[in-house]
Amino acid sequence: MNNNSKVKITFLGGVGEIGKNMTAIEYENDIIVVDAGLTFPGDDLPGVDLVVPDISYLQNNRDKVKGLILTHGHEDHIGGVPFFLSEINVPIYGSSLTLALVENKLREFPKIKHKAVAVKPKNVLKIGVFTIEFIKVSHSIAGALALCISTPCGNIIHTGDFKIDFSPIDNQMTDLTRFGELGKKGVNLLLCESTNVCRKGYSLSESCVGKALEEIFEKHSDDRLFIATFASNIHRLQQIMDLAEKFKRKVAFTGRSMINVSEVAMKLGELKFDRNNVIDIDKIDRYANKEILIITTGSQGEAMSALTRMAAGEFNKIKIGEGDTIIFSSSPIPGNEKSVYNVINSLFKKGADVIYDELADVHASGHACQEEIKTIHALVKPKFFMPVHGEYRHLKQHKELAISMGMQARNILIPDMGMQVEMSPNSIKTIGFVQAGQRLIDGLGIGDMDSTVLRDRKQLSEDGICVAVLNLSSISGEMSSDPFMITRGVVYNDEAEKFNADVKSHLIALLKEQDLRGMDTNLIRNNVRKNLSNFIYKSTKRRPMILVIVMFD
Repeated sequence: MNNNSKVKITFLGGVGEIGKNMTAIEYENDIIVVDAGLTFPGDDLPGVDLVVPDISYLQNNRDKVKGLILTHGHEDHIGGVPFFLSEINVPIYGSSLTLALVENKLREFPKIKHKAVAVKPKNVLKIGVFTIEFIKVSHSIAGALALCISTPCGNIIHTGDFKIDFSPIDNQMTDLTRFGELGKKGVNLLLCESTNVCRKGYSLSESCVGKALEEIFEKHSDDRLFIATFASNIHRLQQIMDLAEKFKRKVAFTGRSMINVSEVAMKLGELKFDRNNVIDIDKIDRYANKEILIITTGSQGEAMSALTRMAAGEFNKIKIGEGDTIIFSSSPIPGNEKSVYNVINSLFKKGADVIYDELADVHASGHACQEEIKTIHALVKPKFFMPVHGEYRHLKQHKELAISMGMQARNILIPDMGMQVEMSPNSIKTIGFVQAGQRLIDGLGIGDMDSTVLRDRKQLSEDGICVAVLNLSSISGEMSSDPFMITRGVVYNDEAEKFNADVKSHLIALLKEQDLRGMDTNLIRNNVRKNLSNFIYKSTKRRPMILVIVMFD
């Protein structure tokens, strides 16, 4: 270990927020990137489909980037991979399932040619100056890995997303032994996830969910059963498929992601079931209610998901009613509560019986709670610590938890978006910030938070639009006919006719007062736009987008 060497850690996502995880680790001319996730836009980003990290810093240092390492296959860790590779094409490393899910994504980006390297727990790879060891961890998706990154300044452990499940479905526990061994050797920096740090105790074991689901199968033996869950939760799907066979129910999948992920997982041997027990959704009417199980997307109330459309009566192949039991084997992601409960309410109204996490243990989080996080800290015994993967409240709580276990506050840094930290064998400090944040993805490509397109969309969504078409004489500059005027989204429909007439009258009076002969067209547009904007604001307290079209004859 070189006492004069320094490693930089740059946080490009996943700190101060949930989602779009990305961290860059750099030494001299080598950079490795951990994860390239996405998040979904809120109501403040109209027309935006996805949000991914701003990778300007990596683009400016693209010659240094040696590889992209993926801890697991959830969207908040791999969803941004296509956009990353389109800018910086380097080898990607991850478990077989993680890479298979990435390949599914890349089918929509046929121009991207890339190298993928599958790894397993205990594999050790050399990437540039770094040596990376992959460590088995339990999570709500198979193939999750923690990382031990050996650097010239000491070891960095990055936990990825994890939990400590003592009765995992695949019988492969989080490798606590290896964490302990690495702790004895010496760990300079721990980067540990913080999602459930506010929850006391231990997370529920995935096997407990299986027991709860089995009780529901027994109690509702005559009902047609529906289970909504995350497509990526292979272990949950395995338990559900096993129960279907045990209770002699045919299984139909609905939702593209559910169908795709189950196929991928089966091919890799992560999901095992009898293909003869799976039927097409079109054939469910051939069976009695008690012989059918439908596994569906829509556990988060997604607008276009299969279950949401069923709840709205818009799914042609299935009509929900009495005799149906729907199980939400999930919990609402923060921000999705309203959508989820709207779907649940709609299903109840249709006569179905609905079971969700507040009523039964039908979901287990994939994230470690306080006692599990304490276990990792106790085993690793890091010299320095930085909490990651969480909003600021999570990161702050995680810092306090580490202090309660005896760690000195001066050895803990709470990262922020764009923060660049310098680590030496005996110190850690913030050295500045780089450009970071979000890049907005829609069908047209990539935009920026303050782009004209986004501002226009927000204005349209909040204040509406006013279009004025002026017909002017090219000789006299006077109106050759009354202007055409229309508004949308500015006032209520029953007020629109009078409002439009008032605006039109104001516009006619304005044009009659002005001498427009020889005036530049852009100047006419700007004058009219400004005047209309002020007039409409006085009437409505709104500032709609105003489009002025000037035509000469």
